[in-house]
This record gives sequence, structure tokens and C-alpha cells, in this order.
Amino acid sequence: MSDVVPARPADNEVEDHDWGRLVWMVSGRLGNSTEMTVGRCYIRPGRQNPRHHHPNCDEVLHVLQGTIEHSVDDDRVRMTAGDTISIPRGAVHNARNIGTAEAIFVIAFSSADRQVVPE
Repeated sequence: MSDVVPARPADNEVEDHDWGRLVWMVSGRLGNSTEMTVGRCYIRPGRQNPRHHHPNCDEVLHVLQGTIEHSVDDDRVRMTAGDTISIPRGAVHNARNIGTAEAIFVIAFSSADRQVVPE
């Protein structure tokens, strides 16, 4: 029998925000990884998460649904379903939903203890 245990929705950690929500599926805090953090981000139409950076990890963001404008330092990129971006450690970034539907994307970090520093 394997020691692999799937992360079940009932075990997820949910953070509600005025702009949307974060759903954490894998992390050190959840006790199911020592190397990564993985979650989903939901942003309401016309809203954006605050600009921030991660001093201890890289991030990969993959859009599942909707249209976002993602800013990374001074650059901006429009992203739709199927698009993926790699955000280096320390880069100041955020996502703004520029579509009419909720934007949903998967986010993965190269640390089980993802740190966030507001701009």
C-alpha cells in the first residue's frame, strides 16, 4: 500500500477576501507537503488581489477560467484560459480580473511555507 494520500476538498483551507478567495490544497501548514504550496485563486469581475511578492519562493500561475491582466514588476500581460506564467522570487505582482466572469487559476509555489510581503 502506498503512503500517498490525496488532498480532498474537505481538507482544503479557504481564505475569503473582498476581491475573491484563495483555496489551499497542498502546503506545509496543511501537513501534506514539505516542498510545495498549491492552491486555486478566484477573483471576482473587476477586482484584483493586492500587489505583493514572495521572498522565499517562485510562483507558477495557470489560468483555468476567465481573463486576467497580470502585472509583474513594471510589465503587464493579458492571460486567458490555458495560459501559464512563471513569476520569479521577489517580483512584485498581482492579478486583475478584466473579464465579466469569475477568474479562476491554479497557483503553485516552490516552498511548502509560502511567504507573502505586501507592496
